[in-house]
Amino acid sequence: MAAEHSTHAPQIPASMNQTSSRIPETMAAIEITEPGGPEVLKPVTVPVPQPGPGEVLIRVEAAGVNRPDVVQRQGLYPAPKGASPLPGLEAAGTVAALGPEVRAIAPGAAVTALLAGGGYAEYATAPAVQCLPVPEGLTMEEAAALPETFFTVWSNVFDRAGLQAGEAFLVHGGTSGIGTAAIQLAKAFGARVFATAGTAEKCARCIELGARAINYREEDFVEILKAETPRGADVILDMVGGDYVQRDISAAAPDGRIVFIAFLAGAKMEVNLLPVMLKRLTLTGSTLRARETAFKGAIAEALRDKVWPLIAAGRIRPVIDSVFPLAEAAKAHALMESSGHMGKIVLRI
Repeated sequence: MAAEHSTHAPQIPASMNQTSSRIPETMAAIEITEPGGPEVLKPVTVPVPQPGPGEVLIRVEAAGVNRPDVVQRQGLYPAPKGASPLPGLEAAGTVAALGPEVRAIAPGAAVTALLAGGGYAEYATAPAVQCLPVPEGLTMEEAAALPETFFTVWSNVFDRAGLQAGEAFLVHGGTSGIGTAAIQLAKAFGARVFATAGTAEKCARCIELGARAINYREEDFVEILKAETPRGADVILDMVGGDYVQRDISAAAPDGRIVFIAFLAGAKMEVNLLPVMLKRLTLTGSTLRARETAFKGAIAEALRDKVWPLIAAGRIRPVIDSVFPLAEAAKAHALMESSGHMGKIVLRI
């Protein structure tokens, strides 16, 4: 019945905008004890956070694990000012309490939310505008796998790069959480999708999701795009960087748009810009975590209107690789770093 609860619910009396006495004072959480490997993630008991103006307190049932969590654990991606220092950029659960000025979500609503941090815990706060109803038919684990990847893909592929029906779209890392979301969204909105992956099994998964899979260990994605499209890739979503940047430029169509959201192979490289000029390419990129709440809220509204109906209809589903108990967050991070997963890794609270 989760789909019955939405941020368009009737206004809630001000007397309900308080923390419930049934909410405990402390909670279990996972803390980054010091920069380092997965072993620095330790279970701790910490105070339950209090929702501020415009925020809700979520009783977390599941939390997604994402690559930025790994980078934060390594000491290279600190939480934004004012955000929880606990890792976790997305969570799903039920609204336990409302902060001041929240009128459009009812206590008890089943939601999935984009967070700036704090998801690896029994309770987390989130701006109300960054909460979306749990789509009907999805488990909490599946719902927790949606926000970080779908917000990121929508913002970069559709808003920033303007992918249109009929265009050719290439995503690197096709079986990552971002990749599986990008393939499905691009396919659903009428693009011709190509995806790179490193094993036959991963390529088969990309094909199941609707992409022309390219095994980067055996094939050259530049040559594939040139041979199988009239012009090349109109939009490329790159999480690799390094020597892929020049190859992206070669694979791009005239007036193509290349969007960078991570640099697993390195952020610094030498690039020949002449093809960028000759093909009138746009090279751009973004990060999401530190953006203002209003920006994230606008993405949430776009997802609610354009993507959530597709999820409810079964046309798009989050791809889950593994679910770990909260206390085994270190094992979840080890799997993430191994790149052996296909789809999202989720913690069950």
